[in-house]
Amino acid sequence: MNKESEQKNVLGEKLESCSSKPITGWLRDGCCNTDNFDSGMHTVCAKVTDEFLEWCKAAGNDLITPHPEFNFPGLKDGDSWCVCAATYAQSIEAGTACKIFLKKTNFKTLEIVSLEKLKLYSIDIS
Repeated sequence: MNKESEQKNVLGEKLESCSSKPITGWLRDGCCNTDNFDSGMHTVCAKVTDEFLEWCKAAGNDLITPHPEFNFPGLKDGDSWCVCAATYAQSIEAGTACKIFLKKTNFKTLEIVSLEKLKLYSIDIS
């Protein structure tokens, strides 16, 4: 993968920061940047909801419980977080998908979820 400054969002523009509180991203740089080591493709900038978090936990991905040993505070309703593209795709199918920021979602997401589908959940682009 190229330098983070070269990564684009799903609209083909410069990828915007997703969250610094809590600090998110595969590279823990606040952006949904990715590299070849990111097997989960943490590329969707989601504004998580309780429903989405509970669904993730039930599906085996607990994003609620804090893990200080990994500098992970645990997420709560309203937090922004770079979630795995495949997990987000599954949440769409399950009817538990939360809203997302297209300007903050990495273009690599389009390998798994179409732009048309992502636009249905967009906060920042109609």
